[in-house]
Amino acid sequence: MDKNKKYFFVLKSIELYNRFRAPEAEARLVDVRDDGTVVVEFQGSFCHTCGIRDWVEDLAYVMKSLGGDAELKEYIEPEGEEDYKRVGVFRVSKVPDRFDEEWSTK
Repeated sequence: MDKNKKYFFVLKSIELYNRFRAPEAEARLVDVRDDGTVVVEFQGSFCHTCGIRDWVEDLAYVMKSLGGDAELKEYIEPEGEEDYKRVGVFRVSKVPDRFDEEWSTK
């Protein structure tokens, strides 16, 4: 899978995620790895609610709703002063066939 295409798809998925979940939760792309995983940081007051992992896992459902396929492989709760942050590592196994830089979530 083309790394640039995956990068753009994940950015657009995060844009849509943030549109409906901010300010309680905001996602930020940290890394697109060669092994097919992407690392996303989540910040916000959602960290002090029930179902914290669900807020992170929702990004995979956003990607699926856009025609891709992804799953949360790792959920990380940083220790220390990172009280309002969580990290999700997702495996993105499919990007929509008809997806390019002209595609928009707006």
